[in-house]
Amino acid sequence: MKTLVLFDVDGTLTKSRLTIERPMIETLEKLIKIENLDLGIVGGSNLKKQKEQLLEKNFHYFKYLFSENGLVAFKDGELINKTSIIDALGEDNIKRLINTSLQYMSTLEIPVKRGTFIEFRNGMINLCPVGRSCTQEERMEFYDFDNKHKVRENMVKYLNKELKDLNMQFSIGGQISIDAFPKGWDKTYCLQFVEKDYDNIYFFGDKIHPGGNDYEIGIDSRTRAFKVTNPNDTITFLNKIFNI
Repeated sequence: MKTLVLFDVDGTLTKSRLTIERPMIETLEKLIKIENLDLGIVGGSNLKKQKEQLLEKNFHYFKYLFSENGLVAFKDGELINKTSIIDALGEDNIKRLINTSLQYMSTLEIPVKRGTFIEFRNGMINLCPVGRSCTQEERMEFYDFDNKHKVRENMVKYLNKELKDLNMQFSIGGQISIDAFPKGWDKTYCLQFVEKDYDNIYFFGDKIHPGGNDYEIGIDSRTRAFKVTNPNDTITFLNKIFNI
């Protein structure tokens, strides 16, 4: 039987926005030696950020690289899919989404605000109240504030109400941002490229809860999902499941 193990990146293979560490690399090395087992990643970030966190020299461990939930997809290093949010929404709706988001974020009272509040990606738009140019210390400060005051959760509720006619999905991802994309473009999007080739598909992620960007793939009938809290937790599950 053929098995595919798919991983979220932030909070699963690496600490949020940090680089993969040796214990995880050693675990991947053990996994790829198992017969009829392949590995893949599926994240909301673009390929550039995945390279920064996993390091391109480690990409050979993964048969599949799904960036932006699979809107940009690679198999064995070859591009197999690229889908654009511009084609799906059109310029007018994209401008409306960006304007509505910026107007809302301008009213937020949070510890700090830095730069890059909107990041346009190929298959989604990333919304970041604190700004993606924040330092690691500022990131953690916002994350703690957000856990207490539900900044992103409340923003998602507002956007769902204001933009309900756009048929968009707003998913809380990582520690500081929200991913915005057409409904159906969540992480389950990547499964169309693998479901026919594997008997078992495992998924590991840290945001398998309603509103989290791992939720849809985590509850999908095509996957067997494991909710983790950090890379060490991921390693513990892998050791138990695959006896490595």
